[in-house]
Amino acid sequence: MKKLLVVALCLVMVFTLAGCGGGSEDSGSAGGAATGSTIYVLGPTPDHGWTAQAGTYADQKVAEINDAGTYKAVYMASSSGEEQDDNVQTIIANGDAAGVVFFALDDSAKSGQEALIAENIPFISFDRIIEGPDKSAILNFSGDNWQCGAGIAYWLQQQGLKPGDTLVTLIGDNGTVCSRRQEGFEQFLKGEIQYSDEATGQSYDSTETWTQEQLDTLTADYKVVCDWSADGAYEYLEQKLDDIVATAKGNNGNLFVFSQDDEMTFGFLNLLEGNAASDATKADLEALNVYVSAIGGMAELYEVFDGTSSQAPIADKYFDNVMSVYFSPSMMNSAIDYMLDYLAGDWSFSTGDGFYEPVWIVDRDNVGDYEGFKGHE
Repeated sequence: MKKLLVVALCLVMVFTLAGCGGGSEDSGSAGGAATGSTIYVLGPTPDHGWTAQAGTYADQKVAEINDAGTYKAVYMASSSGEEQDDNVQTIIANGDAAGVVFFALDDSAKSGQEALIAENIPFISFDRIIEGPDKSAILNFSGDNWQCGAGIAYWLQQQGLKPGDTLVTLIGDNGTVCSRRQEGFEQFLKGEIQYSDEATGQSYDSTETWTQEQLDTLTADYKVVCDWSADGAYEYLEQKLDDIVATAKGNNGNLFVFSQDDEMTFGFLNLLEGNAASDATKADLEALNVYVSAIGGMAELYEVFDGTSSQAPIADKYFDNVMSVYFSPSMMNSAIDYMLDYLAGDWSFSTGDGFYEPVWIVDRDNVGDYEGFKGHE
């Protein structure tokens, strides 16, 4: 009878320990041994621009991991968040995932991240951080989008931006990347954050504290979502440029452009290079003080800065100054390296943490110090 009781108690302890060891909500904040052997990387189908280059870097990094032989790595390219959700189902069905690096293409990829969470598969959220699943990611990693916005606000202020001026805002999309860039832009002007320039090692404060009402007025009239496209910016400016120029001319002769991506800045250049804008509007634009921003670091835009591009004379004629905040797609490699660190147990982040690479201003003065990435369509 005692023997039967001992056996029964042992069985209870075995099942209890087994229950405690599985299904943890923490997807491994301390890092450690992987339960699978494959690193999956979800990202864009290479076509053009920043996303294409991020995909190219990912492809190369995956090949390096496979050559090293510790893990198998697979790059799964997609053209939409819905397609990424389907890829997640494939990953789950394969049953061999050590971890996933997830560059969400749009917010519809949220259900794919939720499926990884349900299966307790560790993932790093890269670039587009989707709210909700971000709290279960082993790391949320991107360039510092708040500082991108702060850097542009600082630079435009140095060019003379004041409350009541005419501003055009060219937005990539309605996701966290652009919302954070807008937040950083406004937070800097309100005096809530500094702009910290990694290249100079200096931090800068707004020279004037703006109110939210002044910011709302600044951004009320001329803003558009361009879907990260030069064509999107071109089409908007083709419709609105006459009005924008007339407003700036009647205001104080200054025009400022808060472009949240290099591609959209190219949309403005393309418009001025062609015949879409009237000669009268172009003449008025040339007479204005025009200051144009961007974010990215495309080699083609750097060639505009240094004068070697065929579009450099257009920029020289119509823009008094132009810049781009350095935001390299090579960060995709860093995201994959973080997954390798996690799997090796070399990990200091906690689940849900965010880490953001520093950014800095590149303009005509320092463009020779940097190599841009190819990708303009």
